[in-house]
Amino acid sequence: MKRLDGKSALITGSARGIGRGFAESFIAEGATVAIADINLDAAKETAAMLGDLAYAVQIDVSDQASIDAMIASVVSHAGKLDILVNNAALFDAAETLNITRASYDRLYAVNVAGTLFTMQAAAALMIKQGHGGKIINMASQAGRRGEPLVLVYCSTKAAVISMTQSAGLDLIGHGINVNAIAPGVVDGEHWDHVDAMFAKLENKKFGQKKAEVTSSIPAGRFAVPADLTGMAIFLASPESDYIVSQTYNVDGGQWMS
Repeated sequence: MKRLDGKSALITGSARGIGRGFAESFIAEGATVAIADINLDAAKETAAMLGDLAYAVQIDVSDQASIDAMIASVVSHAGKLDILVNNAALFDAAETLNITRASYDRLYAVNVAGTLFTMQAAAALMIKQGHGGKIINMASQAGRRGEPLVLVYCSTKAAVISMTQSAGLDLIGHGINVNAIAPGVVDGEHWDHVDAMFAKLENKKFGQKKAEVTSSIPAGRFAVPADLTGMAIFLASPESDYIVSQTYNVDGGQWMS
């Protein structure tokens, strides 16, 4: 028997990157997965590639009506929700004196409010269903400590860690386990964008920041999405039933806690 047989999962921001890797691994473990993304065409393409256990749902986590519609779509398609992975997030970087309210508002709307109110909507459904559930929030090593050019993003991920602790303590009485994963640096399209941003801010060549970061990782390399899927499956499975409010570092040894 597979570890997620018969489970219904919802993964936000899963048309590509880490979210897509989670979706693929959950399906391999027997789950039906909602590929939820702001880009519906990309979500449909990913769902088609992943097979019959995947289906596409559009979501803008900064909009409550969109969150509610997504939850309704999951119920309509799968009949229930057992697992939520709060993966949708945005990144930005700037010197402290150059942070704009627009950037602040945008990141907090997605990374903090989006995480909170998607978690709230999923938990409300899980409580109504009456058989508990699993919620996995995506934090970051950036939520463990500050970085000179990433004040807003770091603070949003610190908020995710704190929300995970509080929500986990509140919801475990309903049989809902809330935990989080704090990745380090994960290779792919997202980090190409980050590298380009740092190249501009620090007057470096494209790829230089990535090389510098790689040299600081004890494991000696960037992560790939597959490095994170084992932890996600574990937290989504019955094996984690006694784990509450924890944030697990999956970062190649960059942070110890």
